Amino acid sequence: MINSTFVKFVTTTYILILSSFEISAQSKYGKDEQACKENISVFREYCKQKNYEDALNPWRWAYENCPASYATIYKNGPKIIKAQIKKYPENKNEYVDTLMMIFDQRIKYGFGKEGYILGLKGYELFFADKNRAEEAYQILKTSINMDNNTSSVQAVYAYMKATIYLQKKGIKSKEDVLSTYSIVSEIVDYNIKNESKTTKNFIKYSEKIEDMFTPYANCEDIISLYTEKFQTSKEDIDLLKRIEKILTEKECVKNQLYLDVLSVLQDVDESFSYEIKLASAFFANGYFLKSSNAFNKILQNYDLEENLKARTMLDYANSLRMEKKYSQAISQTIKALQIKPDWGEAYLLQGNIYVSGAKSCGNDFEQTTVYWIAVDCFVKAKSDDKVKDIAVKSINTYSKYFPNKETCFFNGVQSGEKYTIGCWINQTTLARTID
Repeated sequence: MINSTFVKFVTTTYILILSSFEISAQSKYGKDEQACKENISVFREYCKQKNYEDALNPWRWAYENCPASYATIYKNGPKIIKAQIKKYPENKNEYVDTLMMIFDQRIKYGFGKEGYILGLKGYELFFADKNRAEEAYQILKTSINMDNNTSSVQAVYAYMKATIYLQKKGIKSKEDVLSTYSIVSEIVDYNIKNESKTTKNFIKYSEKIEDMFTPYANCEDIISLYTEKFQTSKEDIDLLKRIEKILTEKECVKNQLYLDVLSVLQDVDESFSYEIKLASAFFANGYFLKSSNAFNKILQNYDLEENLKARTMLDYANSLRMEKKYSQAISQTIKALQIKPDWGEAYLLQGNIYVSGAKSCGNDFEQTTVYWIAVDCFVKAKSDDKVKDIAVKSINTYSKYFPNKETCFFNGVQSGEKYTIGCWINQTTLARTID
């Protein structure tokens, strides 16, 4: 026998489930599902034809009566309202308010991620009404903070645009522009490197962003703005990374701020990338001993990928050259060429090391013979198309330093014969004359 209490429970539950379905259907389509679907169908068709004037009334009905029904209400809504702004500019303020309400309601009913929708909202607000630029800026900032690397290209572009606009109005500072650029450029770089359906748009807008930022790319301004901030915020690693990124991208590397920032970053970063950058920065700033010591430390302590290892060896060799440690410098270029044979840049550096050290080798004649082996290196470099033009220029330049026939005869040397250069070089080449 079936328990009457159980039957009553089942019946009640069934009724409640049916009621919930009815409530759910009503909450999505409003009080009149048929009218909702009909109005949506009508305005969608008008929008396809870009007839936004006739789309307005059926869209407004759907927006007011069944806001939870379809995302198309919110995707087409901005197009319809912007058409009204264009047609009735005297009512711009009211229509812009409506435009903002569309995005707010889209968030409310869950048609899209909040960060993405806020990005669209800020974008539309900024370009619709410059008087509300600061409000747009705050919306866009919130969007960027929420989405980071997944931010839309519209949000990223408008955020940069709004920042610069407000800076020109005296509301934001140059520092704000630099900070925004640092954030925006990182997002752009990420989306270009990690190819997606939006990559093409990010490439397109990256040029526009760079053009906007160009007036603020002066090294002196960047250094001035960030030096004090660095002194008070050395523990803010994210800030330091942004400063380093801006200075590197704008080639502002010959300054103390760049060295100081890298010094902190190399201590806290687990990779060796900042150590390599610091070693290069020492070189750029004329601290050749520090540079060579830093490169040597990297080579001694890290298991570098082959190409990076060769690159580091070459940079180390250049530092040693500036220290006048020519033999050690040549040794590093040889090691680099063992990893990357026929590397034109390595042969170019070899030749320049010989040129730099020529005057350290004996008398005037012996010094001129060093240019023979230097030119040998430039000839090898010429085979690499990447440095061919530089190599040819170097050949033409340093061939002029060859001794003449008379000098060679006086020193018992005949053109075309083998000749061993002593000094720190100890290499055999062919004797040549300038005439």
